[in-house]
Amino acid sequence: MSDASRTAPPLAFPEAARRAVANAQVRANVRLAQNAIRAKRASVVGELRDWEALRDAGAAIKRDALARLDELLAQLETSVHDAGGQVHWARDANEANAVVVGLVQQTGAREVVKVKSLLTDEIGLNVALADAGIEALETDLAELICQLADERPSHLLVPAIHKNRREIRDLFRERLGRPDLADEPGELAEAARAHLRAAFLRAGVGISGANFAVAETGTVCVVESEGNGRMCTSLPQTLITVMGIEKTIPAWQDLEVFLQLLPRSATGERMNPYTSLWTGVFPGDGPQEFHLVLVDAGRTRALADPVGRDALRCIRCAACIHVCPVYRQVGGHAYHSVYAGPIGAILQPQLSGERGQPGSLPFASSLCGACGDVCPVRIDIPRLLVHERERVNAAQSARRETVPLQAIGRAFASPKRYERAQRLARALQRLVVSDGWFVRFPGPLAGWGRSRDLPAVPRETFREWWRRERGA
Repeated sequence: MSDASRTAPPLAFPEAARRAVANAQVRANVRLAQNAIRAKRASVVGELRDWEALRDAGAAIKRDALARLDELLAQLETSVHDAGGQVHWARDANEANAVVVGLVQQTGAREVVKVKSLLTDEIGLNVALADAGIEALETDLAELICQLADERPSHLLVPAIHKNRREIRDLFRERLGRPDLADEPGELAEAARAHLRAAFLRAGVGISGANFAVAETGTVCVVESEGNGRMCTSLPQTLITVMGIEKTIPAWQDLEVFLQLLPRSATGERMNPYTSLWTGVFPGDGPQEFHLVLVDAGRTRALADPVGRDALRCIRCAACIHVCPVYRQVGGHAYHSVYAGPIGAILQPQLSGERGQPGSLPFASSLCGACGDVCPVRIDIPRLLVHERERVNAAQSARRETVPLQAIGRAFASPKRYERAQRLARALQRLVVSDGWFVRFPGPLAGWGRSRDLPAVPRETFREWWRRERGA
């Protein structure tokens, strides 16, 4: 990540979206990928007659886990310790990064290999490692593409969805020193494989995220499609897993539900090609040190919201992104968040506590409802978007809305003030009225008025007519 990208303030969504829509290539790339994933998902979901029952089960398990998260986290810590691992707690990104950097430094490693992890992107772990002189090598193909291009990921599951294979070929030619590389997918994958294989074999430390952690057994689960995760979690001597506390589930049997819901909803596969499960350490097999870093970073604040907490049920499948008409037009970089799309428009404000500028993400939705329809754990995403909009308005616009409403209230409380206000409005409206209707709205009302028809204040009010005709 460049110094400029570290320090540049995020753009509010409307401005970022305007820039993104102007890039026709990105829109074409996103549309192609969305269409393919949606078609695959529909096919494999249609095979299961109990799909709706699985959704009910997934929602119930996650709801139960969040309701007693304190109990399950204590159980998870005990289970991991009993299996030979170590647990570390982090209240925020700074603490989490400090823990991970310290653990890597204890090993003496100057390089780590990483499994794709949204949470490590959220907390800026790669930057913290780089500041400590430690190189973090992303091993997921799409994450590697973004890292080589010095770009943020633009999708929960397919971080380089905004690039086509010709753009990737040109990037690999420049950054991997392969000027003869073609744009065939197999050749591009082989180039990445050759680049990463030596790193897998020499790395002493692997870093992963987690899809799930089982409180009952202390087992951590990572699902992926390329095998790089298996290499990162089995070859290094030290494995560090950085996990949001909401990923905890109660029992081993619960994985039966989520390992059916997640791959079908995410990539349209019946099962993930690689499902890695590990419990602590085992002498002579795999990593000999395992550290689980449990990160809050705003999650308990979200949990305290009786409405908004449902977003913490998210299993990061990106099904909502694949059906979102807004994401389809702007792609992921328009969202100033690791978590793009409809769920990101909720999670980012929740986790960061961001309610002021640029608190525009909850408005990055048409509220068509498609995201709620496809969510495998039945998160009512449209309802939560409206809830977050209310909170943004309360934080941003309290005085802007309260002062005019108070003035209107004073005018309505007195017949004389009310009539004076009518006469003033009649005089001021001349520049913005045509044929008896407002054609534009001044100042902060401009956006509000673009989608509304409002008649002009009449030349003569009923009260004025009555006095004129009846002399009263």
